[in-house]
Amino acid sequence: MKYGSNLSLKQLARPAISAISAMRRFGLAGFFFATTMLTAAHAAQPTVKVGVLQSLSGTMAISEVPLERAELLAIDQINAKGGVLGHKIVPVIEDGASEPATFAQKATKLIEQDKVVTVFGGWTSASRKAMLPVFQKFHNLLWYPVQFEGNECSPNIMYSGAQPNQQALPALKWAEEKGYKNYFLLGSDYVYPRTANLILRKHILHDGLKVAGEQYVPLGGTDFSSVIAKIEQSKPDIIINTLNGDSNVSFFKQLGAAGITPAKLPIMSFSIAEPEAKAMGPSLLAGSYTSWNYFMSLKNHANAAFVKAYQAKFGADTVVDDPMVHGYVDVYEWAAAVKKAKSFDPKKVRDAVVKLGYMDSPLGKVKFADNQSMVQTGYIGELQPDGQFKVIWTSPGLIQPQPYDPLTFPGKTCKLH
Repeated sequence: MKYGSNLSLKQLARPAISAISAMRRFGLAGFFFATTMLTAAHAAQPTVKVGVLQSLSGTMAISEVPLERAELLAIDQINAKGGVLGHKIVPVIEDGASEPATFAQKATKLIEQDKVVTVFGGWTSASRKAMLPVFQKFHNLLWYPVQFEGNECSPNIMYSGAQPNQQALPALKWAEEKGYKNYFLLGSDYVYPRTANLILRKHILHDGLKVAGEQYVPLGGTDFSSVIAKIEQSKPDIIINTLNGDSNVSFFKQLGAAGITPAKLPIMSFSIAEPEAKAMGPSLLAGSYTSWNYFMSLKNHANAAFVKAYQAKFGADTVVDDPMVHGYVDVYEWAAAVKKAKSFDPKKVRDAVVKLGYMDSPLGKVKFADNQSMVQTGYIGELQPDGQFKVIWTSPGLIQPQPYDPLTFPGKTCKLH
C-alpha cells in the first residue's frame, strides 16, 4: 500500500508546466532545478489517513465529543513531532450519531472509501459490536477506548478500556469492604449494562450477598418514576449504576426530587466522569462514587502534561476523563507500534503493539497484553463539590485484563498472540 498527498490533477500539472516554462526560459539547468524541487516537495509531504469515529450528535455526544477531541489532540502532537514513519497523520472524522447501524456504515466508509489504515472510536458496546464484523471483513483494526462488559476477543480490536475485572469487580470489592450487602442494579438497555450486571449478580450471590432489584431503561430514556419507586420499595444499601449518556441527567434529577441523595443512598456509577459531572452540575452528584482507571486528579508528570495541553487547546475550564485519556493513549500506542513494525499494515501493527512493553501515560504505566487488552490500575473516586474526584481506593497493583470472567463464563479464554 502506498501513502501520499491527495493532490488534484490540476495541482499536479502546475509544477510540470512550471518545469517546462523554466526549461524554455533558463535552459536545461532551469529544468533540472524545477524538477528537483518538485520531487523534493512530493517527498516531504507523504500522508497516512486514520479514522476518528465518535458520536458527535445524539444521546452519546455528551460523552463522545470530548473523547474525539482527545484523540485529535494526540494526532496533532504526533504530527508536530514529525508524524510517524515520516508521514503526517490525517484524521478522517465521522459521526456515529449514537446509532450502532450508523457506526457500522461509517466504519465501512472509512475503510473502503477513505482507505484509512486504522480507526479510533466507539463508546457503547452496541456500537462496537456493530463495527466488529466490518473490521473483520476488511482485516482492519479498531482502537476501542471505553470500559465494557468483556465476553469478547477479536484480533481486529485493541481494547484499552477496562475489562470487568478492572472496573466493575474492583467496585464490588470496595463496596463489600464498606459492608454493603444489598445491591440494586440499574442500567441502559443494551449489551454492556446487561452483561456487566450479569457478572456482578453472579459475584454478589457467590459472595453471599443480595440483589435488591435489577432494572433497565432504553438508551436515552428519561422517565425513571417506576425505577425510583422500586428503589424506594426494595431499600438497597447501594445502587450500581450502568446508565449511559444523558439518561444520567434525568435519573439523578428525579432521584434528588424524590429526596434520595448520594448522602442517603450510595450510588456507584461506571459511566459518569468529569465531563458528565460538569455538564450535569457537581452539586447534583456530589458524594456519589465511580470506578475508573483514570481520574483528572491523578498526580503524575504525564497527566499534568496532558491536562495542560488539552486545556490550552480547548479552554482552561475544560475537564478530562478516563475514556478521553484511553483514546489519547491509543493514538500514541498505535504510532509506537507502527514505528516498531515499520509498517502501517493493521496485522503487523497489532503484532507489534503487544510487544511494546510498558508506556508512561496519564493513567500511569500501561501496556497491551497478548489478549489485546490493556494492563492498568483500578481506582475508586468520590465526586467532590468542585467536580473533581477524590481517589479513595487504588488497586494493590496493575490489573491484568481478563476478557472472560471465570465465574460467569467458565472455560472461555482469549488467546490472540
